[in-house]
Amino acid sequence: MTDQRWRVEVDRNTCIGSGVCIGTAPDHFTLVDGHSSPNAELVDPDDSVTDAADFCPVEAIRVRLAHTGEVLAPKL
Repeated sequence: MTDQRWRVEVDRNTCIGSGVCIGTAPDHFTLVDGHSSPNAELVDPDDSVTDAADFCPVEAIRVRLAHTGEVLAPKL
């Protein structure tokens, strides 16, 4: 569904600034003061965003369906 959006959240208290998310989804994340930050809160579906959440070593990234809040990643 092309009109479906995802909400990207980073828990800055958990983030260790490893940069895995930037290496995995460089169009969607940046480092700010040594911590990951999403470039946009709402994004179009993109597998690299869920991969970044799945690969985050401390599970600081959450990707949710914007309209329901259902967690898409990381896979628990």
